[in-house]
Amino acid sequence: MRNIEFSNLKRTDTIAKLTKDQFDLVVIGGGITGGGIALDAASRGLKVALVEKKDFASGTSSKSTKLIHGGLRYLKQFDFWLVKEVGSERAIVHKLAPHLVLPEKMLLPLIENGSYGKWLTSVGLKVYDILAQVTGDDKRQMLEKKEALKLEPLLPKKILKGAGYYAEYRTDDARLTIENIKTSLQFGATALNYASVTDFLYTDEKISGVIVKDELSGEDFNINCKYVISAAGPWVDELRTVNNSKKGKRLHLTKGVHLVFPYEKLPVKQSVYFDVPDGRMMFAIPRGKVTYVGTTDTNFNNDKDKVRTDLADAIYLLSAVNNMFPKINLEMEDIVSSWAGLRPLIHEEGKSASELSRKDEIFTSDTGLISIAGGKLTGYRKMAERVVDRIAKKMEEEYDTKIKSCATEDIPLCGNEFKKYKHVKKYIDEVFDRIKVDGFTQHDAWFLVTNYGKQTEAILELYGQRKEKDNPTRLILAELQFGIAHEMVQDPMDFFIRRTGRLYFDIGSVRTYMEPVLKEFKTIFKTDDAQMLKWKEILMTELVEHSDFSMERV
Repeated sequence: MRNIEFSNLKRTDTIAKLTKDQFDLVVIGGGITGGGIALDAASRGLKVALVEKKDFASGTSSKSTKLIHGGLRYLKQFDFWLVKEVGSERAIVHKLAPHLVLPEKMLLPLIENGSYGKWLTSVGLKVYDILAQVTGDDKRQMLEKKEALKLEPLLPKKILKGAGYYAEYRTDDARLTIENIKTSLQFGATALNYASVTDFLYTDEKISGVIVKDELSGEDFNINCKYVISAAGPWVDELRTVNNSKKGKRLHLTKGVHLVFPYEKLPVKQSVYFDVPDGRMMFAIPRGKVTYVGTTDTNFNNDKDKVRTDLADAIYLLSAVNNMFPKINLEMEDIVSSWAGLRPLIHEEGKSASELSRKDEIFTSDTGLISIAGGKLTGYRKMAERVVDRIAKKMEEEYDTKIKSCATEDIPLCGNEFKKYKHVKKYIDEVFDRIKVDGFTQHDAWFLVTNYGKQTEAILELYGQRKEKDNPTRLILAELQFGIAHEMVQDPMDFFIRRTGRLYFDIGSVRTYMEPVLKEFKTIFKTDDAQMLKWKEILMTELVEHSDFSMERV
């Protein structure tokens, strides 16, 4: 696949196109659900526009546990349908982007008085294998205590009784989102970030478009269309209110927090899914230079644009980790980064945050606004298929036209030119052989390939053209150059947080490369010193808010 130009340097042209053209579908929300819908609809031949009020994946879709997992815990709620669907989807999404959705063995320790007993775990994982159609080496194994400790020596020897060992997949949610959106462009979709929908256009009391505010210029413009889908995540109810259609079911927002530690502070050998004393379950996941843990599940009713990790979240997660790994004594100052996001669940009276279903639901208003909410990262493709099926049926009835059925199961995402995961590993080795002469490590090659796939070639080409004497600086600026040209990067936060995950997984690099990155933005976007200072202040604030949980800050 060629790298399509997708840049805010051409923002005026993009807005002119959105204003001038008549679209079949406008998708509101540039998270994984919106990105999946845009790709599904565009690949069926619909003329699609997608608008996002901030940056792509800046809401829930950059703040998940970053697993494409089968939802083992939903077996406890007897939600077999959900386990079957998301379990089957894992293998499909891995096939669509094997460089971005990576196989990850998961250890489930069985402890005295824990949530999962040996028999229930064995049967549960077997049912999980059947429902999720797990094959080969990925099938579950039951381990004795000795085998479990060999795999993970940090587990609590005194109370450990054995373990379940099964397969999951790890991803970067924000990268998965941007690659879905970029792939939709290959089918003619038009997408724009920093563009918020403020109202709807109506013809004969039916929605016929949206009014959009360009968040960069402050100017309004209209997009005309036949249908509108709101995939705005936690903001779905706000748009239903604008449309006067917030009736019946409503959203129930819960907050999920993750903490990040240097790998040497929490050196788990593979991912662990473990008990917390209050009966919940938690993940500890090694990733490159760090290990991250999560998550919490608490009701949230505050400002949706300011979701932060607070001291209580940090204390809860710290104590949970220290309880499961008694040889590790993590302290507040060991936290190097964190993130906090919202789950837009469907409210059910009398149910606690953890008991609420993760199923998605579709709402249609009298004026034709279609909203989709709930659901899981793993199920994004099926959610998109369900909601676009609804649009296709309407189009066939109202416009007497035949719409193709969903084909996204066979559309590889940008960066995927791999037949199997083993080819990804081989390509990482190839990239390392090429860059090690410049002082780069195997981790640097792994980072490039698991973020960009074969798009690494374009980045290395830019790297070869640049003149900076310091190689790491030259490479990160080549990444930035690629992001600005092909991934709609608008400001340093887009780059450091959502396109590369550095704020979460390599926070030290943000501090190290902040100045050269800001300088490059100034050169490319021709920004003034006041804007540069503002960006720097925001970055400094983000660094503190994601990593400092000292009493002074609180």
